[in-house]
Amino acid sequence: MDGFVTLYIFILAAITGYEITSKAPSKLHTALMSGASLINAIVLIGAMIVMGQAETTIETMIGFMAVMLAAANAVGGYLMSADIFKLFTNSDKSEGGRQ
Repeated sequence: MDGFVTLYIFILAAITGYEITSKAPSKLHTALMSGASLINAIVLIGAMIVMGQAETTIETMIGFMAVMLAAANAVGGYLMSADIFKLFTNSDKSEGGRQ
């Protein structure tokens, strides 16, 4: 029964996340992604802890996939945020040079 409750919570979280991000205006989307990157870093730490306590091969494989996906998501979000912030800093410098 615990597996069904966990699956139910996962499905509800996925639907809620989709609904929140799909209705966000594009200007707010970058801020949401920066916050999501922080959350993914926390998920990465949790996945590593859970993977360290795995007892069977299947648990280890699932934990490894969770660590890899969370790491890729956190790094991708960081790189995207860095590119967006670079756009803002370049526009400030170019405006200052015109004066």
